[in-house]
Amino acid sequence: MLTTRFVDGAPDWIDVGSPDIDGAAAFYGALFGWRFRPAGPDAGGYGFFQLDGRTVAGGMPAGPGQGPPAWTVYFRSQDARATAEAARHSHGTVLFPPTDVMGEGRMAVLADQAGASFGIWQPGRTEGVDVAGEPGALCWVELYTPDVAAAAAFYRKVLDLETCGVSFPGGTYTAVNPGGAGEDAMFGGMVPMADAPAEAEGGPYWLPYFEVEDTDTVVEQAQRLGGTVRTAATSVPGVGRIARFADPYGARFAVIRSESPRG
Repeated sequence: MLTTRFVDGAPDWIDVGSPDIDGAAAFYGALFGWRFRPAGPDAGGYGFFQLDGRTVAGGMPAGPGQGPPAWTVYFRSQDARATAEAARHSHGTVLFPPTDVMGEGRMAVLADQAGASFGIWQPGRTEGVDVAGEPGALCWVELYTPDVAAAAAFYRKVLDLETCGVSFPGGTYTAVNPGGAGEDAMFGGMVPMADAPAEAEGGPYWLPYFEVEDTDTVVEQAQRLGGTVRTAATSVPGVGRIARFADPYGARFAVIRSESPRG
């Protein structure tokens, strides 16, 4: 499960880049109850989404040339520079080199061997998000990739992640957990893009899931607020009720009402 008891290799931060950060703040505020707090005049428009005063995510303006609107999932690393080098040596790409963030930590943005981008966060004063696994907060992440075996090998070398097969009605799901932490520490999964044609059009990527109290209500709200429902609300036995979306600017995310709330 995803918690704020962060361990190396597990997600510890998430942020969204949007061409209209005020519009994104209005959308997610109405959907999840978040409030957006700017980080200050030296932060380039970056700010924090907060739920009851606790930070659940970050957000920033994304202009032309900075890629499409998207959520970025960050994984904890003790040494961002070493992790970036490991990615490079494993046929990945360093999209944004390790950089100090005002003493709060060091971040980098990388891409795996198939092109899926992800972030690295090396904690300084900030360990990560303040809340995970609760309604309105990140609870799961999922990689859509053309080759699950190759992806598993890449993330094992770069982040020391382990994978295992979990059976469910209709097939087997490749779950992910930090190395040595055991299956109780699962925080995400890997899905072959051949099994999810709707996800293939944008290329490989990491999809964040947010816990909610009522998936069907969120579907209605997202549509009313200008979002797009990419996958209608669906119940998965033993897992929960999920739905996938794009916000009004195209950033993709998902929600789940877990059968056993994560965290």
